[in-house]
Amino acid sequence: MTVDTVAAPGADAVARPHSPGTVPVPVDDLLDGASPRRSGVDQEHVAVLAEAVDSLPPIVVHRPSMRVVDGTHRLHAARRQGRETIDVVWFDGTEAEAFVHTVEANIRHGLPLTLADRKDAARWILRSHPQWSDRAIAVRTGLSDKTVGVLRRSRAAGSGGQAEAGGGVRIGSDGKARALNPAEGRLRCWDVLSQRGGDVPLREIAGAAGVSVETARDVRERWRRGENPLPPGAVAAAPAPASAAAAAQVSACAVRTTVGAAATHGPETVNAPATGGSSPGLRRRPRTAQAQPIELGTVLESLRRDPAVRYSNEARAVVRWLETHVISRGEAEVVRRVPAHQATRIAAVARATAASWEAIARDLEILATE
Repeated sequence: MTVDTVAAPGADAVARPHSPGTVPVPVDDLLDGASPRRSGVDQEHVAVLAEAVDSLPPIVVHRPSMRVVDGTHRLHAARRQGRETIDVVWFDGTEAEAFVHTVEANIRHGLPLTLADRKDAARWILRSHPQWSDRAIAVRTGLSDKTVGVLRRSRAAGSGGQAEAGGGVRIGSDGKARALNPAEGRLRCWDVLSQRGGDVPLREIAGAAGVSVETARDVRERWRRGENPLPPGAVAAAPAPASAAAAAQVSACAVRTTVGAAATHGPETVNAPATGGSSPGLRRRPRTAQAQPIELGTVLESLRRDPAVRYSNEARAVVRWLETHVISRGEAEVVRRVPAHQATRIAAVARATAASWEAIARDLEILATE
């Protein structure tokens, strides 16, 4: 028996049957497999196949379960003709892989699947392979990638907004992993560089972060120059880097960027697309509200209880990030213990951090008014 094995996106190798490796198997040992067809077995189609049962190709069977992967109608035709055995090619993948092969086989040949059948199949694959891209699922189900995207969003809405598995990465029909949010991919590159240094091969960085080699190259150059990994115009609400070292470096880069922008445009302007009658390339920032005393514990608890936060992985990550970065009044007293000759340096660090937080506050105030 011969079985071809090819790589399927986002999954382990999927067994692909090869017809020369057929073996006769008793029909009574075989079971109907999972089918994408809502109507089940079509007896009229079985009757047509029964008239030419000797010329039909072998069926494909999932060896561990003895369930038919491709050829349910041919199996029923053989039974109708009173055959005791039928030629089989074994499929040695998982049940999830077997179902994907069933859908692909029915798209390529045999009794066509209806549009409803194909949509049901896409929904099933979205559950079993959520990391596959819309296009990767579309080519396997005979749908457009836009239709698969609609089904994915509908499924996400029905799950209460909970994030899918897949780690923010989609695996395309070409087998390559790509970040859903380019900013997230760049920050993952930054994490790799911060943890392993700048000599990591670009392909390793790209593979670990789910980005292209060119993106990894750009982030590495920015890392070496001490620049922000996110280019101008990147997503402002990107999550914080996973490692503390990376977060500190990104924060320092943000401070340098903020200081540079302030020196060029003044404290009340920021680079932005021109709108209306405003100056080209500049947008007036709202003036920062006067800081008011707050109870940090109360504010954080309020954030934790907000349903919009509780049901969003990204929002919960922001709250956790805040918990590790806010400074209570008692903690602020610690700096008074520093040796006097280092006080000026630590003061500079404090002012740089304050500038970074000020930039965050201004961006959030702009977001609140949009």
